[in-house]
Amino acid sequence: MATANGLGKGVLLKPDPIADTFRNEVKDAIAQCTRPPTLVGILGTTSAPSKFYADFTRKQCEQLGVRFVLKEVGSAASSEQADGEGVEEAIVEANEDPDVDGIMVYYPIFGAQQDHYLQQIVSPLKDVEGLHSKFHYNLYHNIRFIDPATLAPAASAPVDDVPPPGTVKSILPCTPLGVVKCLEHIGVYNRILPYGDRAYGKTVTVINRSEVVGRPLAALLANDGARVFSVDIDTIQEYTKRPRSSPAAARKYLPHHAAHPSNLTLEECLALSDVVISAVPSADYKVKTGMLKEGCVTVNVAADKNFEKDVRDKASIHIPSVGKVTILMLLRNL
Repeated sequence: MATANGLGKGVLLKPDPIADTFRNEVKDAIAQCTRPPTLVGILGTTSAPSKFYADFTRKQCEQLGVRFVLKEVGSAASSEQADGEGVEEAIVEANEDPDVDGIMVYYPIFGAQQDHYLQQIVSPLKDVEGLHSKFHYNLYHNIRFIDPATLAPAASAPVDDVPPPGTVKSILPCTPLGVVKCLEHIGVYNRILPYGDRAYGKTVTVINRSEVVGRPLAALLANDGARVFSVDIDTIQEYTKRPRSSPAAARKYLPHHAAHPSNLTLEECLALSDVVISAVPSADYKVKTGMLKEGCVTVNVAADKNFEKDVRDKASIHIPSVGKVTILMLLRNL
């Protein structure tokens, strides 16, 4: 799925081979279950992208042996109902159903604040999207393993990516995790370096600081050692877990990243960045190819194309979408 035209253009890497590396992992895990796991999807709007994602989820579940139940409520169920009507009740019902193992809700529904409220209603024991505040707390504080019985932080510090006895990995948001797996696949992460610091030496720009994708992705990358510029419509922040102003001899890692205001412009951030990730939900937004660092990696997360057509004139690798990896991360979480 990787193509280059031999005229000096970078590689176009579609997400299929990256997703395939996790397909067998998910199949093997499902085979060890006493029964097929059940995932409930809750669709509360007539949004075309949400409906497409629900259909895509169903197909992937069927292929892997996961039982998928789609609950259509609100305007998705009837033109006489409003968007989001009945979503909260459907979440509570799924929480209380012992036969339901995972819950996903197709956002956006109401908007950032009310959708955030709905994300907290989903039981953390059934949250396959990693949007509950318990998992966000762990993500931002670099807590990687939890006791599943208590959802408390693990006592021992991780030395590799194998959970210590009695713990499991903390659930991470699907799309940010999918992007990380893409970067691991192409070698942006250096496996020679210690676990938890394998993105050290890389500078990354993440465009759009949404609470679902942009901000948690920037935190994940910074907690893995990268210097990250988080770009939003009116501000730029720098995320890093390395102290910025201490003598070299006294430099110590912070336990997790810290966010600092940045005075750099977007153009200056792009010129420094080994990786540029864009997740702007607009067909009109384009990252200008001329601003990119020669040989960088570019990743398009948005449903729209956020990069100009000639992006591979500068990028060594361009990943045009991550949706197929995202859905495998969701089923992996399940």
